[in-house]
Amino acid sequence: MKAIIVEDEIPAKDELEYLIQTHSSIEIVASFEDGLDVLKFLQAEEVDAIFLDINIPSLDGMFLASNISKFAKKPYIIFTTAYKEHAAQAFELEAFDYILKPYEEKRIAAMLAKLESAYQRESKGPEEVTTEVNRRINLRKNENIIVTDVNDIYYAEASEKVTVVYTKSEEYMMPMSISDFHDKLPQDTFFRCHRSYTVNLSKIHEIVPWFNHTYLVRLKDMKAEIPVSRSKAKAFRQLMHL
Repeated sequence: MKAIIVEDEIPAKDELEYLIQTHSSIEIVASFEDGLDVLKFLQAEEVDAIFLDINIPSLDGMFLASNISKFAKKPYIIFTTAYKEHAAQAFELEAFDYILKPYEEKRIAAMLAKLESAYQRESKGPEEVTTEVNRRINLRKNENIIVTDVNDIYYAEASEKVTVVYTKSEEYMMPMSISDFHDKLPQDTFFRCHRSYTVNLSKIHEIVPWFNHTYLVRLKDMKAEIPVSRSKAKAFRQLMHL
């Protein structure tokens, strides 16, 4: 796995390079201080990951990432910055992670392990890759971006202008409507059972008939009860062979 570092502060660059070499097998093929130099390099070379500071000369990291995200072969982008306020924009660009300075070695080590695992999955043959497509999604937890297997999601619920996403042990606040979030999920697995809910069909443990020909569904390992609206009941019965 090949990567570049984009960082104009030499001590921060050296520390990050040391941590990458210590905790991974990732090869750092080049480092840059200027955003324009990065674009020139990427016109001739391909890399698998970019460790990208936001406050850099010529082109800031966000603008650079926006351009890189349009590449046919998109490298993983890991933002490294001292500023928390760019996390939402990084999420919109589908960054792999968002690391705050000063670096914490355990946090870097965990991110690198996750990065190499993701790269290995996506480096499989065509048949294997087909089964993996759209199986990961970026979720937000405070200022961090958590790359999550979609099958870890149990359900999502609309809450005013955001969507709350529930896994077995965590919940995440997504700055988007539930319709937009549902569209990011594999449609063969997730069902929009109600205008305010989408549910992972594979997590359903019990189906309870409710009033007006509606249902409540109970999920494995959770106490939540998810409503199935009357308008969705017919499609739900077909999906669940009721």
